[in-house]
Amino acid sequence: MNPVDFITQTLRIAVPYLFATAGGVLAERAGIISLTLEGFMLSGAFSATLGTYYSGSPWIGLLCGVLGGLVFGLIHSVATIRYRADQVVVGIAINLLAIGATRFFLQLAFESSSNSPRIEGFAASASARGFDNPLLWVGLLSAPILAFFLYKTPFGLRVRAVGEHPGAAESVGVNVTRIRYIAVAVSGMVAALGGVFLALDQHQFTDQMTAGRGFIAVAAVIFGRWDPARAALACLLFAAAETLQIQLQGTQLIASQFISMIPYLLTIIALAGVVGRAVPPAALGKTGD
Repeated sequence: MNPVDFITQTLRIAVPYLFATAGGVLAERAGIISLTLEGFMLSGAFSATLGTYYSGSPWIGLLCGVLGGLVFGLIHSVATIRYRADQVVVGIAINLLAIGATRFFLQLAFESSSNSPRIEGFAASASARGFDNPLLWVGLLSAPILAFFLYKTPFGLRVRAVGEHPGAAESVGVNVTRIRYIAVAVSGMVAALGGVFLALDQHQFTDQMTAGRGFIAVAAVIFGRWDPARAALACLLFAAAETLQIQLQGTQLIASQFISMIPYLLTIIALAGVVGRAVPPAALGKTGD
């Protein structure tokens, strides 16, 4: 097992997790539960594929992917903020909606229920190991960018305030509803970039291609205790486990069924270790102010 190859593959695998986790941290610090990350990623992946296929440009595809995440983010925000629906139920519903909608439009656009035709991507050189993909660098920088935004800007202060004490924030003139709308909408756009990376990196969209990555990102948010840096480290840990799984599959030392369980077992163990010790934002999941 080449250490350089292991690290390189881990970083590439971590990028979708990093984007989704950044989106999840942002929304949950504003008080909105983000079980929707899987749906955001899936909508971003399909929208990017559609945009790239019909335009021939991955940059247009990137824009379409972000817009796809924005649409689902707005659906989430309207349901949970405007109508105060149960955030867990809405999260599950949006994930199911994304699965059904992408499958329907996949058949409609490409006459296939399993995958799209091949599309262009950003990476141009195999020798670059994917590091010529601008999305990879943006993904690796997503945690420090989010940390700066949350802890060093006035708007980040407002996001944290409405997630902890919305009543107190409103009493000093902060528009809680507007802050939460913006946070959830941006969360959808950022998480969608994880799906965009997957689609452009694999040069196609396949049915349910996110394969539970959004749920692992939710685990990373909790494991990282709603802090961007800690959540990013959790993403790298889960990505390393997935890389180990991939590399062990070629050795035939362990049954493939057990190897496939490695990332999910690590997720369960990691969450079990923080249950009872991780303190979420005080207003997380509360429909009232």
